[in-house]
Amino acid sequence: MKSYKYVARDTSGSRKEGVGQAVSSSDILTWLREQGFTPISVDEISEGIKQVRQTSSYGRIKSSDLAAMSWQLTTMVEGGIPVIAALDTIAEDIENFQLQYMLGQISEKMKKGETFADSLAEFPSVFNKLSCAIILAGEASGTLATALSRLAQYFDDRDKLAKKLKGAMTYPAFVVFFIILIVIFIMTFIVPRFTLMFEQFGSELPAFTRGFMAVYDFLRHNVIYIVGTVALLVTSGVLSYTKTKEGHYFFSKLVLNAPLFGKLIKHTFIAMFCRTVSTLLSSGVSVLEVFDIISAMASNDVIKDAIECSKKRVVEGSNISASMASTQFFPNMVVKMIQVGEESGSLSSVLERTADYYERKVDSTIDIMMSLLEPVMIVTVGGIVLVVILALYLPIFSMSG
Repeated sequence: MKSYKYVARDTSGSRKEGVGQAVSSSDILTWLREQGFTPISVDEISEGIKQVRQTSSYGRIKSSDLAAMSWQLTTMVEGGIPVIAALDTIAEDIENFQLQYMLGQISEKMKKGETFADSLAEFPSVFNKLSCAIILAGEASGTLATALSRLAQYFDDRDKLAKKLKGAMTYPAFVVFFIILIVIFIMTFIVPRFTLMFEQFGSELPAFTRGFMAVYDFLRHNVIYIVGTVALLVTSGVLSYTKTKEGHYFFSKLVLNAPLFGKLIKHTFIAMFCRTVSTLLSSGVSVLEVFDIISAMASNDVIKDAIECSKKRVVEGSNISASMASTQFFPNMVVKMIQVGEESGSLSSVLERTADYYERKVDSTIDIMMSLLEPVMIVTVGGIVLVVILALYLPIFSMSG
């Protein structure tokens, strides 16, 4: 199949753009007309552009959109409506144009004989291995409605967790940006005026002021080299992280050991791990497949190694709790809870409660970070302003004395 970039207008005249796959451009034109759009242009795109466009288009499909779609699908399937008919109905009313097109493609694949899970797997940037495994287990066991409900809950939980992390990072990022603006303003507009004033004094400046002006002159005359050095270090770090295994592992370990942020990331992963394992096990997915799916979802090398080591011990015959304990990564509480779940035969429900506990810990960690960051940022801004005022006004005070 080829990829085409299309431009169309809806009944209200709004412009719509997107990327679609079809055998020929006429198929795209037919599909646009069936959806009630007026085609403007349909152009074939190359493979390289296709990848970029697909990534950007699917990236605009949020977890909240997928959760709403999954809940609708659950309700309709529980009501006895076939999956294909349900997908077509949802696609007609959905507001997200990219998700609408994707649901149409999934429906077409199922009409040609593909399973629901295989059709979802055609869109890995939207439906990951976990999503496909849940649906596959639901189809195989005849409990698709239950599987869809679990999938909807997964997307809901993922959306809530993403919003929590985004909220935790927004305030510090804003304050750091504000501090940078203050420093630039002071160095650009205030210090130069006082420099001219000091040159007219003709007397020796206080040591603190001389030190401040020396730092200012160094920054002013070497700003290009400083920015270049920082850019080089950042680029080297990014390339080391993305291109080398050693660099990726080093930065993965560094992130987990960072004060507060490392703890937040670890607790977030533990909550996701427990919730995901619970969802997959209750859907009928095997333990080894569960570890494979979570390992594929993990981007941190330290976490990935812990998961793969646990899987290896399970393959060798050890139980899940002992395998996880051997990695020395998972908290003792998680290991103990899993041990209790294994012994009582209620591992899925135990992991669900453990996930709830660690999600509360994530909330409390975010609250602690916010309560600590506010005074730290205030002190930082106050310290910068105090240093500047002392350095610039000490000569005036000494002259008046």
